[in-house]
Amino acid sequence: MESLDTTILNTAVPAIAHSLKIPPLDMKAALASYTLSLAVFIPISGWMANRYGTRRVFGSAIGVFTLGSLFCGLSTDIHVLVACRILQGCGGAMMLPVGRLTLVRTFAKSELIRAVSFVAIPGLVGPMLGPLVGGLIVGYFHWSVIFFVNIPIGLVGLTLVYRLLPNYRAAKNYALDFVGLVLFSAGVALLSYVLEVFGDNTLSRREEAGVIAMAAALLAAYGLHSMRAPHPLLRLGLLRIRSFRVAITGNMLTRLGIGGLPFLLPLLYQVGLGFSPIQSGLMIMPQALAAITFKFTLPIILKRFGYRQVLIVNTVMLGVMLLLFSLIDAGTPAWLIAALAFAYGFFTSTQYTSMNTLAYADVTSEQASGASTIASTVQQMAVSFGVATASLAAALFIPDHTRASAPEMIHGIHLAIRALAVWTILSTLVFGELRLNDGEAVSAHPAGVTAG
Repeated sequence: MESLDTTILNTAVPAIAHSLKIPPLDMKAALASYTLSLAVFIPISGWMANRYGTRRVFGSAIGVFTLGSLFCGLSTDIHVLVACRILQGCGGAMMLPVGRLTLVRTFAKSELIRAVSFVAIPGLVGPMLGPLVGGLIVGYFHWSVIFFVNIPIGLVGLTLVYRLLPNYRAAKNYALDFVGLVLFSAGVALLSYVLEVFGDNTLSRREEAGVIAMAAALLAAYGLHSMRAPHPLLRLGLLRIRSFRVAITGNMLTRLGIGGLPFLLPLLYQVGLGFSPIQSGLMIMPQALAAITFKFTLPIILKRFGYRQVLIVNTVMLGVMLLLFSLIDAGTPAWLIAALAFAYGFFTSTQYTSMNTLAYADVTSEQASGASTIASTVQQMAVSFGVATASLAAALFIPDHTRASAPEMIHGIHLAIRALAVWTILSTLVFGELRLNDGEAVSAHPAGVTAG
């Protein structure tokens, strides 16, 4: 439901912007507000799951997300839509970490890659169908239907959760770290805000620098607080575990490069190349199809090559793929665009599952809740910052996007994607910290053995 909602919305960005009478790039607020809401509220998910149980928290999350979807569909301007997307994010914030925590507590580490790969397949149906469904909805119905499709899915999800989901709870509960929640959430919110408005003259350069300084101070204050608090919101001490630290850092840096592509491609296809929403959706659809097709090859790849080699090579290939996307123009055949999307889907699926499973390779069962909370928080922060970074890059290369011609839009988006490609390739450096045997409890890669 979450992935379907996001991918449908990405495809419908130009149509919703036209309906709400705003420039397409201004729709970044509706995308970034949701992922920011996730990043702000995910930190309390581990505490809530430990206190109230995974089944109750997951069910409540689906209910809130579904209600937020209803209100999004009823929105009449961008400000109301942003507010309702924040409500959606409150529900969505509990789904990813609580679901991931349930998997980690249910399966042995040696089974974790296969379990995560299997569970990810239904979630990939959303990205596979989302672009096409979004195109059909925009082409034949009102854009509000994009959000209304979540309602029946949410009701089915609630039924399945209360019938089937295990209800894990912690044997001992602690009080919520309220001070930590305020410090961390305020810092992340300010940082995301300044990234969103950077370069569009909402704030002066001095004001932007001031907001960044405030965000940095709040996050630094949280870091100091977490070292003194007996039960901090985010257990930053887990970052001493090398495999966990690399997985978290790599997740953040890599997603800053590739996280904004789902926002830029519909703009390139529809605003720049003149594709219809349906055509745009069909060009993006192969990405999810590849992710599903090759999902079960990852355990074999990781067992043969290990996390270090896979993540280094795969991250470079993601950067190369972005460079290839930046060459798409009016003369590029549709079959070639679809082939690029298919190849990109394989590399993104490999990247995400590798980073997500590496994070749990060396943590104990007692650390699993804290690790899941940190991993999910960083992932959603990276998605939010990725959209903001992509939008900022596009705004820098398309200075007057409200009156830019199609060739100007294409050129500007091409330059933005190339900048993200360079960043993605540079992010490979973080995986160099891994050792050959890191993550072997999950990957079963023989220690010290290199393939080839």
